[in-house]
Amino acid sequence: MPVADLDAYAAELAALGRQHGLDTVGVAPADPFERALGALRARRAAGLDDGMAFTYKHPERSTDPRAAVRGARAVLVGARAYAAPRPERPSTAHGRVARYAWRDHYAPLREALWVVARRLRADGYKAVPFADDNSLVDREAAWLAGLGWFGKNANLLLPGAGSWFVLGSVVTDAPLPTAAGPVADGCGSCRRCVDACPTGAIVAPGVIDAGRCLAWVLQKPGSIPLALREAAGDRIYGCDDCQEVCPPALRAERVAAPPEATDVAWVGLVELLEATDDELLERHGRWYLAGRDPRWLRRNALVALGNSGASGDPTVAAALERVLAGDDELLREHAAWAAGRLGLRSPTTAPVGADTGWQGRR
Repeated sequence: MPVADLDAYAAELAALGRQHGLDTVGVAPADPFERALGALRARRAAGLDDGMAFTYKHPERSTDPRAAVRGARAVLVGARAYAAPRPERPSTAHGRVARYAWRDHYAPLREALWVVARRLRADGYKAVPFADDNSLVDREAAWLAGLGWFGKNANLLLPGAGSWFVLGSVVTDAPLPTAAGPVADGCGSCRRCVDACPTGAIVAPGVIDAGRCLAWVLQKPGSIPLALREAAGDRIYGCDDCQEVCPPALRAERVAAPPEATDVAWVGLVELLEATDDELLERHGRWYLAGRDPRWLRRNALVALGNSGASGDPTVAAALERVLAGDDELLREHAAWAAGRLGLRSPTTAPVGADTGWQGRR
């Protein structure tokens, strides 16, 4: 049944989303995202995707809401905050986890989007939720919905709240009134994120070289390039550096609730190396692991151990020796590098089957 007052209806849907955990809600038109499509094509042509699939895989589809829902007229976008101050580092060798991965923020996001979608369906409209599944460029939808502006680090920044948000959408054929337009840029001359990036991955305002971005480097399969290993520091999953220095994000973090007791902000590095595949998947399987293979977590743990300075810890030396005696050539090579960094054996000079840096990527 058609709704008589669409403005009031959209406000009801937004309120419903907020009641179920969304912090901000907006509506974008369901027209193709031409700006995003052009940017994805240009960056892929320049090699800035570094083989990343996600929205790069089928950009014509992921930038067209009508490809997701036939007859779509609007995209209701929801943002759910995950800001939290990081707890102190444990005394033993531990790896750092990006805030968005401390717990599953996408599950409650999807639940809230489904509540809105079910309301739309009950009122006779088509409605399909999407979140973190590469069917839609969520940041572009959120920008068009007037939720925020794009920072120089390519993250969407919400006024007064920064970028500590996960995003999702409900694509619908309901003729919902849409935002007047994107929010004006709020960064001005600030370039703290650019200067803070440990690998110089922000090559232009809003443009990221994925081959240097540690958030992607730590997810992709293969050997971690030598030139990026020291910069990876203690990270084992994700990187928050560009957000941690962003003024709006800093303000949001200062007033955020403390982390929950079950949040996984730090993971023991020796523990990662000693756990079985099944144990690692049970503990961290909701993270993106290429091919669902815990090998990449172990690889990351080895690099973090090499940067830990824990050369005097006998459990670290023993863990590295076990990997060096194993049959996984890629892990042995990363263990040899880590042992060399810690002064436990002569350092290696070349990774297994990988380039040694980012030279030539511009």
